[in-house]
Amino acid sequence: MRLQNSVPVTEDYEAEAARLLESRVPSRLGAKDSTLFTDAVDTVQRMGWVDLPQRAAQLVDEIESLRSRLEAQGLRSISLTGMGGSSLAPEVMAEAAGVRLEVVDSTDPNQVAEAIGTDLSHTVLIVASKSGTTIETDAIRRAFSAAFESVGIDPASRLIAITDPGTELDELATEQGFLATFHADPTVGGRYSALSAFGLVPAGLAGVDIRAIAGSAAAAVDGFAADAPDNPALQFGTWLGIGHARATEKLVLAETTPALSGLSKWVEQLVAESLGKDGQGILPVVVDGTGDVGFSDARADAMLCTLGPATDVTAPSGFDSDLDGDLGELFVFWEFATAIAGYSIGVDPFDQPDVESAKAHARQALSQGSSSAPAQPAFREEQIEVFGEFDEATDLVGAIGELFAQVDEYGYVGVQAFLDRIADAHAEDLRALVSQHAGVQTTFGFGPRYLHSTGQYHKGGHPNGVYLQITAEPRTDLLVPGRRYGFTELQRAQALGDAAALQEKGRPVLRVHLLDRAQGLEQLGRAIAAVEPKHHFGVD
Repeated sequence: MRLQNSVPVTEDYEAEAARLLESRVPSRLGAKDSTLFTDAVDTVQRMGWVDLPQRAAQLVDEIESLRSRLEAQGLRSISLTGMGGSSLAPEVMAEAAGVRLEVVDSTDPNQVAEAIGTDLSHTVLIVASKSGTTIETDAIRRAFSAAFESVGIDPASRLIAITDPGTELDELATEQGFLATFHADPTVGGRYSALSAFGLVPAGLAGVDIRAIAGSAAAAVDGFAADAPDNPALQFGTWLGIGHARATEKLVLAETTPALSGLSKWVEQLVAESLGKDGQGILPVVVDGTGDVGFSDARADAMLCTLGPATDVTAPSGFDSDLDGDLGELFVFWEFATAIAGYSIGVDPFDQPDVESAKAHARQALSQGSSSAPAQPAFREEQIEVFGEFDEATDLVGAIGELFAQVDEYGYVGVQAFLDRIADAHAEDLRALVSQHAGVQTTFGFGPRYLHSTGQYHKGGHPNGVYLQITAEPRTDLLVPGRRYGFTELQRAQALGDAAALQEKGRPVLRVHLLDRAQGLEQLGRAIAAVEPKHHFGVD
């Protein structure tokens, strides 16, 4: 692989690299030494990712054998339901290989209805959940099962489970006789599971050459576990650690080749969940390219990183990096580098202390159901209802202006869109617009997908973010079979749950509810564009 880093103060970088080498951080990671971070049981049980590539051969054989069986039965359409690390890695592999893998990781009723409303005669659904109880995955499995039954197909004959041994999903798969079950390694956390069954099974069944990816990864492990100054993972982990120490805690990622399409989204969840805790961390900001807002006009709080062929990039912060390589080795590179950065920063990269809070609030909102009185908007304007507490704002522009006014000069805005990730994909255009008019780095995530990615950082990372949450009236409704609620209620509960968790942490949240999605998004865009920037990119 190729890695080229730039730092503003070479002496700091060299001193930190020497400290990490003296502590033998790379080799201790390679030896699964969890005492690098803590003696906590959760961390001890999360080091199995280190040698996944070397253990992948038998798994690859099983996947290829199953793919041949599916092809013989005419089952050629692979769908996957899984959240965060359970879906992002195979999605990257499929995009890079140019093969189709349908990823259903949304609770938006329209998106789920579209997924189950197609011709299912050639479809297999992979249900991926480490815990076996992930609420989104369970709901989508139920919807697909009912859809299979409605066209005379035995659901079990089309379901494949990926889960830890002994989970509820594992027991269900055995009880119902799923088409296949793959047991994941319990010592591998979700965000480090790219080269486990969670990553390789969906990608391999979709037609990706996973043997080549696993081989590339296996060949790279020893180099990343070496206590040597030229170890790329050590160099990059040091680079991240020094950037964080100098208050340059945003990592702006731009892909420069279709061969790595989507990799930045996988990196986003790995880095944000691993490092964003204890009031510290690195916030990944994914942009469309080196000319996009947030990259081309980055300021002193941003490290710039390109993924793919080298480009001529110079960061105002002095922290810029370009790296390229095979997908397999890049998966392992980022895992080692992120863990090394965790040691440098002083956080445990294998726990996620702030994820449960949003889930607890969502469960509470869901349990109240229709019996709870709906919140009253502060005001309504055309196709948007606005929720929040305001000092002076009486219209949408004023409300957005108040939100942006609360962000520090080197803070960030997180846009959280509980919409249809496919039909409402153009909502992502709001990221650049918000960044321009808030004058700070801005992230964008579809809910509930981001809850398994940047959600940990939002609540546990640097407390300098404000949040624009977008909800909407459903285009359709869809019940969750066997549950007393539908997808609309579930999606709403997840949005309200995360907003409540953020507010508990003292993070400002503005929620806008679109009464009409298309017109509401246009209106929201106009309102954002009308806000005079408090800060200005490119000017320090």
